[in-house]
Amino acid sequence: MSSDEVIRIASPADFHVHLRQGRLSALVTPHVRKGGFTLAYVMPNLKPPITSTEQALAYKGDLEALDPDVEYLMTLYLSPELTPDEIRKASRAGIVGVKSYPRGVTTNSDGGIESYEPYYPVFEAMQEVGMVLNLHGEIPSNPATNTCVLNAEPQFLPHLVSLHVRFPRLRIVLEHATTRAAVETVKSLGDTVGCTITAHHLSLTVDDWAGQSFHFCKPVAKYPDDREALQEVIREGHPRFFLGSDSAPHPPAAKATATPTDACAAGVYTSPILLPLTAHLLESFGALDKLEGFVSTFGRKFYGKEVTGTESQASVTLRKKKTTVDKVWALETEEVVSFWAGKELNWSLE
Repeated sequence: MSSDEVIRIASPADFHVHLRQGRLSALVTPHVRKGGFTLAYVMPNLKPPITSTEQALAYKGDLEALDPDVEYLMTLYLSPELTPDEIRKASRAGIVGVKSYPRGVTTNSDGGIESYEPYYPVFEAMQEVGMVLNLHGEIPSNPATNTCVLNAEPQFLPHLVSLHVRFPRLRIVLEHATTRAAVETVKSLGDTVGCTITAHHLSLTVDDWAGQSFHFCKPVAKYPDDREALQEVIREGHPRFFLGSDSAPHPPAAKATATPTDACAAGVYTSPILLPLTAHLLESFGALDKLEGFVSTFGRKFYGKEVTGTESQASVTLRKKKTTVDKVWALETEEVVSFWAGKELNWSLE
């Protein structure tokens, strides 16, 4: 249901979210539902990373204890310990995907991969059982190849194409696209290749994070034309592009502080305001009518998690009402600062 003042969305799903560990997890996990979402596709880059079925199920239990009213889809971290047998075991246990991080390109990726070829047997097993491969689409910075944060994504895209050609039945998601090149590449590939877009990359460009650490994330926001490409594909209503927030909480001190030897933490935190923020942004570039497809229908269809009759009753209602984003979210000694802290949103959850 929608009108000029009210929008009802069936079972929003966030297909890329970081829920951390310990007390920080206790603070941020309830924010999934606070932000309007009923499904969370959970990233495995913990310390240590989630590399086995047992670890993933234990982590899922921890999250369900914090908020049992969200459906948590679990993932494994692509690493040398992962075998085809473990893939089959994980699939039987309901684990949905495997996340690939190139070494050193983002938070907790020191154990990331350097070459995909050793993992071909794993990908073949994933193709057989129907698990999804989630790709952080960047290559490490390297002066010898003129690679830096601004072109690390375009230089990664040939790897996406080659993996799709070699494993055409393997469902692959290019995560958190930031460039026109990424959008055009995904559109050129087959129906087994999808792509997530974050809310914050629909807003930010280079100018917004250069010198502003709370807008700094990996992959970094790029040029205005790249942002326009993300907005265009949403306005188009392309069914293989859907929301994955990459909401990534860090303590404020880790975001605000850098030293001559250590950078500030990479990550933008959007979970507690995610659906109102996404509605606000889509409205700003003429795509509000595509909201339900982007935040629910398209991603759920790609992952085979379509809304059922029961779930359709768990719809979320947005009302056109200005609200100010809280500046700090806290639980005991833990704090996080959300994207757009102190700014106004045009939509609020009922």
